[in-house]
This record gives sequence, C-alpha cells and structure tokens, in this order.
Amino acid sequence: MHHLHDPNAPPAAEIGFDDFLKVDIRVGTIVSAEVFAQARKPSYILMIDFGPAVGIKKSSAQITAHYQPDALIGRQVAAVVNFPPRQIGPIRSDVLTLGFPDPAGEVVLFAPDQNVPNGGRLF
Repeated sequence: MHHLHDPNAPPAAEIGFDDFLKVDIRVGTIVSAEVFAQARKPSYILMIDFGPAVGIKKSSAQITAHYQPDALIGRQVAAVVNFPPRQIGPIRSDVLTLGFPDPAGEVVLFAPDQNVPNGGRLF
C-alpha cells in the first residue's frame, strides 16, 4: 500500500459520490490549544467550535512543526466530525483535524481563505 502522505502517490481507488457524502467535514474555530504532554509524538490538544449543531469538540493534532498554541486560537480549520472518537493516551479525540504535508511531511493546516460560519460543511 502506498504511503498516505506521499505527494507522488497515485489517486486512491474510485468512490461514488454517496461515499464522499458519508464523510462529514466541517469548519470550526480553534478556541483553545495546549501542548499534549503525554503524547508519544509532539502534539497539541485543540478545542474547536463547530457551531451550535456540532458544538465544541476535542482533537489531538500533530501540528507542532509549524504552529505555536497561542497562534492557533481564533484560527479556522477543517475536520472530519463523524468518525468515532479515538482514545489517544489519556484523552479522547472527537474529530480529525485536516492538513496537507509540507516537503518534510509535517502538517500544514487546511482552512478556508475567507472566514466562514462555524459548522459549515464541505461540499
């Protein structure tokens, strides 16, 4: 199987539009960010506000290469909000925050280029 973060990997297997619609990707605003001290890999614990329908959710994110916690507050990000929660050490990660790999494979966050309402769904 090819590596997920390899920019030269071929496209994944074809899916139907219904499969895409099953993945609920929403925009939210980071309301808090702190160092996840117990994580095996350097990570932050983010609290992200996805608006009234989804609420504030927790995410463990390996984004320490390019971001400092204070600079993340107020920033909008995109996340998958309908995966089952994952236990990561002592915390439960509710959503998967999305990003793309830089040339070294470090995460660059994926965000809208204009402010949009929290909770908006990707289409």
